[in-house]
Amino acid sequence: MAIASSSFPLIPFQQSRSSFLVRTRTKPKSFSIIRAVKTDVFKEDIVIVGAGIAGLATAVSLQRLGIRSLVVEQAESLRTGGTSLTLFKNGWRVLDAIGVGSDLRSQFLEIQGMVVKSEDGRELRSFRFKDEDESQEVRAVERRILLETLANQLPTDAVRFSSGLEKIEKSESGETSLKLKDGTQILANIVIGCDGIRSPVANWMGFSEPKYVGHCAFRGLGFYAKGQPFEPRVNYVYGRGLRAGYVPVSPTKVYWFICFNSPSPGPKITDPSELKKQAKELVNNWPPELLNLIDLSPDETLSKTPLVDRWLWPAISPSASLGRVVLVGDAWHPMTPNLGQGACCALEDSVVLARKLADAIASGPAPIEEAFRSYGSERWPRIFPLTIRANLVGSLLQWEDPIVCSVRNNVVIPKLVRLGPIMEHTNFECEPLLKAN
Repeated sequence: MAIASSSFPLIPFQQSRSSFLVRTRTKPKSFSIIRAVKTDVFKEDIVIVGAGIAGLATAVSLQRLGIRSLVVEQAESLRTGGTSLTLFKNGWRVLDAIGVGSDLRSQFLEIQGMVVKSEDGRELRSFRFKDEDESQEVRAVERRILLETLANQLPTDAVRFSSGLEKIEKSESGETSLKLKDGTQILANIVIGCDGIRSPVANWMGFSEPKYVGHCAFRGLGFYAKGQPFEPRVNYVYGRGLRAGYVPVSPTKVYWFICFNSPSPGPKITDPSELKKQAKELVNNWPPELLNLIDLSPDETLSKTPLVDRWLWPAISPSASLGRVVLVGDAWHPMTPNLGQGACCALEDSVVLARKLADAIASGPAPIEEAFRSYGSERWPRIFPLTIRANLVGSLLQWEDPIVCSVRNNVVIPKLVRLGPIMEHTNFECEPLLKAN
């Protein structure tokens, strides 16, 4: 896909801004919602599809390097539902590089270690993260606050909401045409797909749908108005074909999950009372603090989701980019949450891609496609093994056979498991993103 001009402009075409109406949100205070209206075709240099963690982190990374982008998001506002996500030191290295790490640290507890228990409450093993790796940093972060923090780093007109992608195709001029559901058409020099596990951009590029791995998860965020009672550590409880966990997020909030085997994802459930009922039935005879957490979870934090992933087989799977269209985060490499690396890897993607794109733009006639190929080549050796590893860890922890589970609980976990090698994947160096002089 060729760029019409001889150089790659850093500021988007001005006519693109005239098509929007702006009204200010109350939260985050420095951020605006851009409401779409019917408009003619307009042009943008860089369009990011999706305002989730990957999309906003990519936009902020580019912004730090002096490059403007437009984020289009199908929702009416930031997708602040859901619970929390656990970020390890590689995630924090990226957040520091893009300038938001300190702000987020001040709001969330540092997790000191983890404890593994059987379903009857017996402690099988405990670890301290710093004993294994002095540089390790683990915190559970509320998704809502992470998204708002990232959004607040962007200009007020950087995100266009109510802008779902209906169709993507090559235009006659060589640009990528993005047709939105409201009738708007954007001609983009570069498209960065950050639109999640069911990504229309990835589908257009030839990727298969993510595969269901045989497990579903209930999730929630317990709220203790007078302060939560737990030590700052991850708590895991392992049963037969069933496991649960909970981790303090802040002085008043605790994230929890229950993962269970299921031959199919089953029907989607949105009724909070039914979600609580089904979750509690799974762990009815387990440690009572887990049941209490479920009861204390506000309705809007509850969910049930099937776990999926996509294995990026060499020479079989499509590349991360197609011309000047490239994927970041879950849109490219959805993985199960068993290693806590989905969000961390999306953050890593964002800074690696931003640096390569900035270097390509600065080099003159921009070798954008080469930069995207380099990004894919660098990230694939990290992403593919992690996806497989997360899948295998989940499969091992979801064992149902009573003899195998007994060996796991009485031999493997107490005597054989070492935390250090398990967490080597959190090593990731990331220097601050600075605009070139």
